[in-house]
Amino acid sequence: MNRILATALCEFRIALRNRWVAIAVVLMALFALVLSAAGSAPTGGLGVDRLSVIVASLTSLAVYLVPLLALLMSFDAIAGEVERGTLPLLLTYPVARWQVLLGKMAAHLAVLTLAVVTGYGLAAGAALLADPSAKAGLPALVRLMWSSVVLGATFLGAGYALSSLARRPSGAAGLAVGLWLALVVLYDLGLLAAIVADNGGWFTTHAFSVALLANPADAFRLFNLAASGATAAASGVGGAAATIPLWQALASLLLWPLAALALATLAFRKVTP
Repeated sequence: MNRILATALCEFRIALRNRWVAIAVVLMALFALVLSAAGSAPTGGLGVDRLSVIVASLTSLAVYLVPLLALLMSFDAIAGEVERGTLPLLLTYPVARWQVLLGKMAAHLAVLTLAVVTGYGLAAGAALLADPSAKAGLPALVRLMWSSVVLGATFLGAGYALSSLARRPSGAAGLAVGLWLALVVLYDLGLLAAIVADNGGWFTTHAFSVALLANPADAFRLFNLAASGATAAASGVGGAAATIPLWQALASLLLWPLAALALATLAFRKVTP
């Protein structure tokens, strides 16, 4: 545990020096405040409190921004060490490779947690100032906070795996951007195209829900929209939250970080100093 904490403290100092802490906090706070102002407009027509509707808007923000921040922080975690020549020195210390990964993940998760709590907290404060009855949506906001961190852990693990496989920051950056585009942007577009082509057939009735749960970003969206009770504020693929059991989305959300970390550990073992 001391070795993991020492690695985490070192990585957190590096994140502070590289301005990742400031960048993450400012981005989350800025977008959260904008969405809290824009997303609270339809509360009267939906019949839910202001904060629950804001949570639905913040869910859409988190699906795009949290994975991107996680990948940007993690893509050179291993490849950068290899390119700078510091990996051989790091591995001479009495620390296992899995401990190095856990230390890096702990530091990066601390940065993400700080950004998430700051951004969502500001959005909640603005909602409560405008409408004190919005406190009914606080449980949904807390759920969104910890699930955003879990989603970030998934993409941190994926970033470490890509960084280990690429072994160069430039290649790892390209793979990270490709992964973000594939899972966060293009995946849902492919599902929608498949539904249109299927025209109510087997894919729509049987495989569609499984395909949603197989993507950590969609599992995160489904879990938070269903739990917030603001599914009426969602459209597109997010509307499936009303038809998929909550426990299935939660199980997928919690299993993905473990799978990503296991994949990163296996990839890191093959990296030679």
